[in-house]
Amino acid sequence: MMSSALAKVSAASPVERAAGIASRLADLGAGYDAAPAFPAESIRCLVSAGLHCDFAPPASGGLTFPNAVDRQFALMNVLRIVGRADLSLGRLYEGHVNALALFGWYGSARQHARLRRDLEHGAFYGVWATEPQPGVSIAFRDGGSYALKGSKCFASGAGGLANAIVTAQAPGSALRQLVIVPANDPARADVSQWRVRGMRATISGLYDLAGVVVGEPDLLGSAGDYEREPHFTTGAWRFTAVQLGGMEALLAETRLAMTETARGDPLQRGRFADAVAAVRTAYLWVRECALRAAREDEDGPAFVRMTRGVVERAAFDMMELAARIVGTRSAMEGQRIDKITRDLSLYLRQAGPDHARDQAALAWLDQDVWGDQDTLW
Repeated sequence: MMSSALAKVSAASPVERAAGIASRLADLGAGYDAAPAFPAESIRCLVSAGLHCDFAPPASGGLTFPNAVDRQFALMNVLRIVGRADLSLGRLYEGHVNALALFGWYGSARQHARLRRDLEHGAFYGVWATEPQPGVSIAFRDGGSYALKGSKCFASGAGGLANAIVTAQAPGSALRQLVIVPANDPARADVSQWRVRGMRATISGLYDLAGVVVGEPDLLGSAGDYEREPHFTTGAWRFTAVQLGGMEALLAETRLAMTETARGDPLQRGRFADAVAAVRTAYLWVRECALRAAREDEDGPAFVRMTRGVVERAAFDMMELAARIVGTRSAMEGQRIDKITRDLSLYLRQAGPDHARDQAALAWLDQDVWGDQDTLW
């Protein structure tokens, strides 16, 4: 049944299909923000549009793009569109396509077939790496299987997603192993502490993995693959694309909210011009990141680290300018500008922003990472 549904949408591009459901996703997102819950209906919209499988490995039913650059640009634009509609959903969708990428890089033929079956049933994946001490580890069991110990924290979609790819300490190794686990057991999920101003519908929390039994087919790739560069660090470009979408939505909403008086005020027009410049600057950096990721550029990690800082600064500027242009209405409950601002403020709190920027600066001090026959030193 799912396969026939996907056949009906295959004629349109992923970007066209994402644009076609964006308004619906925005409406649903407002509801999930008002009454926080896992965005099941929003997920179903993505699945019905076929967007959950477009970026899977072709062996798992994903689209075959003309080249890697076309694929990354299509992904960038879909991430932007979903982010414009609802940043919480964008975060979950970005985690899903991250999982699809891990299957593509490290999955076996058997695992690709498994992923295809899951996607045909509308399954959504997450990737969970953050954990409280002592972390998640793998222990041998009699009979050749393994049991997990520990839990994950800040696990987006805990209890709502079908599956997750988690990192776990490999037996007898200092390296981490990727493991495919069920993620939909509400008894293992504790999201009681997820009382936040923004990104409410990500439903992030603890997920207890103690006693989960896995076998060889559940071990994705080899120990150490998760941190393999340039994929590991460069992959952060995807969440900057979602954040960019939120900034674009905020810019569009700010424009709509400008009264005739504001549009006639040179000071307010100047602020709007600054907002446009901030958002479009972020767009150019994120677009360049997608290109570097497509090329698997060895300098991709340094470029993405710098882009994280550029996007963060642009987003802070955009939020401040929106508040100054729109005024009190920008903070009123039920206003879309308020929701986007709350979501974006939290989403920007990705781990280690100062360290990422410092590492980018070190790389640029050594050489002009921009490269591509356009170096300044």
